[in-house]
Amino acid sequence: MVARRVLSIQSHVVHGCVGNRAAALPLQLLGIETDVLNTLQYSNHAGYGSFAGEKLTGDQLYALLDGMHRNGLLAASHVLTGYMGSAETIRAVLRALPLLRSARPDVQFWCDPVLGDNGRLYVPPALVDVYRDEVVPHAYALLPNQFEAEVLSGVTICTAADARRACGVLHRRGVELVVITSAEFADTPAVPAA
Repeated sequence: MVARRVLSIQSHVVHGCVGNRAAALPLQLLGIETDVLNTLQYSNHAGYGSFAGEKLTGDQLYALLDGMHRNGLLAASHVLTGYMGSAETIRAVLRALPLLRSARPDVQFWCDPVLGDNGRLYVPPALVDVYRDEVVPHAYALLPNQFEAEVLSGVTICTAADARRACGVLHRRGVELVVITSAEFADTPAVPAA
C-alpha cells in the first residue's frame, strides 16, 4: 500500500478551531502524515468582527511549495485546500499542481471552497468566478456547503433532488467526487441533536 500524505493548504487562527487548526490533528491521529501550509495567520476567524494578522501572497505561497519541490519534499498523495484569502493564492496552488504531479502523478486535489454560508459570501464575489472557472475543473473532490454548492453550480438547493442536480453540474465540470458538507432541505424535517 502506498503511504498517504496530505498537504493541507488552509488558514490558521491562534484562537479557535478552523482551517489547519481543525484539519491537521485529526489527519495525524488517523496516522496520515500531514504537511501544513498556512495561507494566513489571524488572531481568530473573521466572524468575530475584528481580527489581526497577515496573509501570504500568491508568490510567497508558491515559493514555499517550490522550495519543498526542489528538496524532494513535495510528494503528497492528497492536497487539501480550505480558506485561501485571495485569487492569487488560489492560482498559486493551481500553478503548483504540475510540481506535485511530477513527484506523484496520482495526487488528488481535494478542495473545500470556503466562500460563505447561509446565503452570504465571506469573500469578494470575484473569488466565486475563480473557483468555478479555474479551480473546479482541476479538483478531484469538492467539499462545498449548501450555499457554496449553489453558487458554484448555479442550482438553488431546496431538496435532496436539487442537491443531486447541483452535484451533477459540478461532475460535468470535471469533479469526480462532490460532498455537500451541510444542507437544510425543505422536504426533510430537521432532526434534533441528541
